[in-house]
Amino acid sequence: MNLILITACPSGMATTFLAAKRLEQAATRLGWNVHVEMHGEIAPLQAASAEQIANADLIVVAADHVPAPERFEGKRLFQAPIASALPDPSAFLSQAKREAPIFSAPAATAAAPASSAGGKKIVAVTACPTGVAHTFMAAEALAEAGKAMGHQIRVETQGSVGAQNKLTEEEIAAADVVVLACDIEVDPSRFAGKRVYRTSTGNALKKPRPTLEAAFTDAAVEDGASAVSNSASAKKGIKEKGVYKHLLTGVSFMLPMVVAGGLLIALSFVFGIEAFQEEGTLAAALMQIGGGTAFALMIPVLAGYIAYSIADRPGIAPGMIGGMLAAEIGSGFIGGILAGFLAGYVALAVTRYVKLPSSVESLKPILIIPLVASLVTGLTMIYVIGEPVAGLLNALTSFLESMGSTNAVLLGILLGAMMCFDLGGPVNKAAYTFGVGLLASETYGPMAAIMAAGMVPAIGMGIASFVARNKFSAPEREAGKASFVLGLCFISEGAIPFAAKDPLRVIPACIAGGAVTGALSMLVGAKLMAPHGGIFVLLIPNAITPALLYLGAIVVGSLITGLGYAFIKRGAAQVAVAS
Repeated sequence: MNLILITACPSGMATTFLAAKRLEQAATRLGWNVHVEMHGEIAPLQAASAEQIANADLIVVAADHVPAPERFEGKRLFQAPIASALPDPSAFLSQAKREAPIFSAPAATAAAPASSAGGKKIVAVTACPTGVAHTFMAAEALAEAGKAMGHQIRVETQGSVGAQNKLTEEEIAAADVVVLACDIEVDPSRFAGKRVYRTSTGNALKKPRPTLEAAFTDAAVEDGASAVSNSASAKKGIKEKGVYKHLLTGVSFMLPMVVAGGLLIALSFVFGIEAFQEEGTLAAALMQIGGGTAFALMIPVLAGYIAYSIADRPGIAPGMIGGMLAAEIGSGFIGGILAGFLAGYVALAVTRYVKLPSSVESLKPILIIPLVASLVTGLTMIYVIGEPVAGLLNALTSFLESMGSTNAVLLGILLGAMMCFDLGGPVNKAAYTFGVGLLASETYGPMAAIMAAGMVPAIGMGIASFVARNKFSAPEREAGKASFVLGLCFISEGAIPFAAKDPLRVIPACIAGGAVTGALSMLVGAKLMAPHGGIFVLLIPNAITPALLYLGAIVVGSLITGLGYAFIKRGAAQVAVAS
């Protein structure tokens, strides 16, 4: 029997590979002649030729849809979800042979160019502020779903690492629709006049095909103006659009300042903990660059880009002015956040509600908005909220510095559990933002616990796939190796593919290990100068102290997660992995 086998799983690329190999092996055992068409990123697409389709006795599609279905008109075709093919491939093929009907391509598909060669042209942008891996995983999911649906798609990735695979003006001009799967605000001006659909990286990652389908039906034309952009975004009803998204936008722009400043401070400590106090030395210069400049810019940049997310470019100046005032008053990152929101909403209100004669309307963005928003924000910070917030921050800092070992352990447990609860989601980001903010107050302990705990889930899954090899297939073990490396880099998202398939076992195992690591980190008094970099920050002397005990905390938590999951995992449960 001549068989054409098609597998596709947009949100789990390696599952495509796993299902294809298992089904191919089962077909070979049955003595069938099989051609495999795999729609995934692990291997290049080898589409069935017209001759192979003509000679095929049976078409088996393990996917949620039939790619380019018009090819198979009049052939016996069996389609089922890819998950149903994994437990017993031989039974799946026997069912296909027994039940496959004569296939007739849907009329809408046959008539629509989107399903034929070429399809529609889609450009997309994915952006996640602190969970870097979400940016790329969402991009891969959208790209795979677009290809499987017969469309031409190009995805640009943005985030704390900057723009990659950047879209050209020609590609944007030729696109039928623009998909902005972003958790932070991105510049919409280059998409002026195009149909734009806004969603989150989480939606794009988990539901890529529905996301693209919704884009074609719900996308609206944007003209690039800030008011229209914000209005169009509001109409989409995206839950991330609001306080949470504005905060994450500010954090994403602040992160490079924190990372660079923290590492430069750590480099100054190479010459001695107090070497920077001697003027004219390299240690003093490094401290001036890192602590005196980069860290001084943290709060103004945070506030400025929170305001930018709210009011677009007119919000940057008043936001940064408010942030600088917050830093000078001593209200720290809390004051910076409040200043950013205040400046942003005041600037937005002036933009929308202050009507001027057309002859002076052009002065609004360069004169009226900066003046009014800066004045309101500055006076409010100085006379109303600055001093009380400074007192609150000082109390928080004093508490963190003076708390006993019991309180430190409890805080470490809380932060560690939060980092592992949703692997890059809102709870994880809330804990991470808390730690980053405290760096501006020279409080380094919570950040150490946060990064250590955030490394545990992905490392733990790598350990589990190695220790319990018999419970994981070969592709799953390869995914475990990748997860281990991601964990070393402080990318918690490496554990997402395992958690997505087996959440009731993976998440508790991750939380247990992360909580223990966070508690141990706080117990030994670990301090971290830079909020990212994972295990590789250890290469810089004094960036983490005490280094060996900190490393031990990570090892202990990772073993708890890895060995715990290896013990409770059921061997029959297949894990959907993503490349």
